[in-house]
Amino acid sequence: MAKNPTQHKATYPDYRWVTGKLRLAGMLDTRMLNLLRAIEETGSINQAAKLAGLSYKGAWQIIERANNMAPKVLISTATGGSKGGGTRLTAAGQALLNLFTTLEQQHQVFLAELNGKLTNDPDIMLLLKPLAVKTSATNQLFGTVTEIVTGAVTAEVHVALKGGDRVVASVTMDEWQTLALSTGCEVLVLVNASEIMLAVATLPPFSARNCLTGQVIRILQDGVDTEVILRLPGGDTLSASITLTSLRNLNLKKNSACHALFKSNALLLAALQPTEGQGSVSEIDSE
Repeated sequence: MAKNPTQHKATYPDYRWVTGKLRLAGMLDTRMLNLLRAIEETGSINQAAKLAGLSYKGAWQIIERANNMAPKVLISTATGGSKGGGTRLTAAGQALLNLFTTLEQQHQVFLAELNGKLTNDPDIMLLLKPLAVKTSATNQLFGTVTEIVTGAVTAEVHVALKGGDRVVASVTMDEWQTLALSTGCEVLVLVNASEIMLAVATLPPFSARNCLTGQVIRILQDGVDTEVILRLPGGDTLSASITLTSLRNLNLKKNSACHALFKSNALLLAALQPTEGQGSVSEIDSE
């Protein structure tokens, strides 16, 4: 079943690999300057707080702190009078707002330049693109498509992992075409911990298409279920969720050799290569 590809989409070169918040003099940040802008626009603390997404009390605290710490008053307030009073920026407050606005623009230009340089470096992109995928799947393994075997209804996608291990994902023909997968494509192989079966010693015949062998490096117990983490030959880790009874039956301990088995339709694939002139990360469920 294909999932909405926009859930796992990063547009290159527009994707912001490098982000950062501007802070002036250690305390003047975007939140405060947005409040200054809102005060300038509305002339009201109440309205400015709403516009800046702050509580009325929070807005007052920011204003009082800024006025107390600055050598000149930044914001002046008046109460009563025929117009019911109001709030405005002083000349010093306006100058500070103008300065921060200029710095913000320069900051955005700087970040855009950094992101542009990263996007144009293929080696850096190889490292960063998998990190752009947001998914609830427990295990995420980077790999390269080595072979695609197509049938009338489904396609088998063969993927080589970093350590030389290979896995096979079964997808529908529509899903294969949606991801535009081909030999040499970079992908993430995603699998939930609950989809993985564990076995030790010599394996009997089994129906699961995939089998990865690793070493137990950690066992976490919560009183009901157990999470077993394996290290694969290439350095990747794989997490499997089993019952406490299964843990006892397998006699698993740290440094034990262990096999992780899972079916080809238990995998999720996330394509990392740009498609149709626009880089994208799309995920499909192999079913």
